Amino acid sequence: MSAAIIDGKAFAAALRARLAGFVPPFREQAGRVPGLAVVLVGEDPASQVYVRAKGRATREAGMESFEHRLPGDARQGELMGLVARLNADPAVDGILVQLPLPRHMDEAAVIAAIDPAKDVDGFHVINAGRLAAGMPGLVPCTPLGCLALLKDRLGDLTGLDALVIGRSNIVGKPMAQLLLADSCTVTIAHSRTRDLPDLVRRADILVAAVGRPGMIRGEWLKPGATIIDVGINRVPGEGGKDRLVGDVHFQSAAQVAGAITPVPGGVGPMTIAMLLRNTLVAAHGGAGLTVPEGL
Repeated sequence: MSAAIIDGKAFAAALRARLAGFVPPFREQAGRVPGLAVVLVGEDPASQVYVRAKGRATREAGMESFEHRLPGDARQGELMGLVARLNADPAVDGILVQLPLPRHMDEAAVIAAIDPAKDVDGFHVINAGRLAAGMPGLVPCTPLGCLALLKDRLGDLTGLDALVIGRSNIVGKPMAQLLLADSCTVTIAHSRTRDLPDLVRRADILVAAVGRPGMIRGEWLKPGATIIDVGINRVPGEGGKDRLVGDVHFQSAAQVAGAITPVPGGVGPMTIAMLLRNTLVAAHGGAGLTVPEGL
């Protein structure tokens, strides 16, 4: 068996184009375009790449992009003050503070300071609680993107056995909640789970988000399973250059799975597309407008 490749890059491009279609009607009703503010603290190279990509995608969708940069030695109070100003700014519908923050800053406190209605990352405890309770709210972008890829590939997920490997608040836990809401039978595993291969062999759907390169082997998989690999790990490559690999050993898994996301080009592009979606949802809520069907 040779697995079908789930092209997240192409799917995300089509989704971004569709999302852009919601901007003109919003502008007509609200008198402005949706606005996303991204805050970057420090000079982390990967974070700078992500921030540029998010700003570019926001502008391409016809929305306003506000970028705020603070030095790596900025005080916690300076960042909290900026978040407070963005909370109060009616032109800003979504606020994203790029993680990780410098070590001297309290990430939990910063996330808690963001207005939950503008928390387009979906990390605020109120949004996490809404997701757990099955209530409307802003959902973390990466698991929401994973769910979109799964539903596009499989259609109805009802009754399927889903295994999520990873228990982070950013991916693992919300991913499990989303799958449960779509009537999957969900198991959460992690790096310390006993007999992980046995659990993997039962799964119709596997979402790997554990942060260990090539941890899940092809021989563990249920034949025909759908694999969503969230892992982004840098390993030594040819010529002394690093290369990106996922948490799933791609070569062996592709011989057993029915479909699999590549790394890169799978889940990553979906995260930014879902960030735009969350910004649009937040904008409609902030303007007192009904969220359009299909958004």
